[in-house]
Amino acid sequence: MNRFLKLAIVGLVASCGGGNYSAPRDLENACAIVAERPAYLRAMKTTERRWGVPVHVQMATIHQESKFIGDARTPHQYALGVIPIGRQSSAYGYSQALDGTWDEYRRETGNRRAKRDNIRDATDFMGWYMNGSARSLGISKLDAGGQYLAYHEGRSGFARGSYRAKPWLMRVAGNVAQRSVMYRAQLAACGRA
Repeated sequence: MNRFLKLAIVGLVASCGGGNYSAPRDLENACAIVAERPAYLRAMKTTERRWGVPVHVQMATIHQESKFIGDARTPHQYALGVIPIGRQSSAYGYSQALDGTWDEYRRETGNRRAKRDNIRDATDFMGWYMNGSARSLGISKLDAGGQYLAYHEGRSGFARGSYRAKPWLMRVAGNVAQRSVMYRAQLAACGRA
């Protein structure tokens, strides 16, 4: 087999493999994100119809959790600064869902084949989780900051107010809320809201 044919086969096999997990080029512009990745907007619109969580709230949360990197993971932890001892948590994918919460989502929704690195499944997970937070905790689905706190701390942590002892997390939730407002205005301006 000649060299060119081998390279062509390797290229073809590689292109059929996993998805494009890299971040969109301009994370500061919601219109640029959805123009570059139209599948993101389709997934988020489907989630908005199913669960009532607005696109801009989903986008702001995904930005904070994974910066739109489909296979994002938490950093490794090291003993003595050099010996790897595993990751900080089991969080993975666009939504940074933990193993246990992801399993609960798959059980409750019947979406057994769902994958955290699939944008449709990740946004559906976020909609499911935020809908549950709205139901059980009374957090508006429009309240990106409040939803983020419940998302980060878990519903029981949010109910206990654990976030109040974490000024850094309160700042992050404020950033998520601001980004949600920015994304909402951008999407309205480009007719994608």
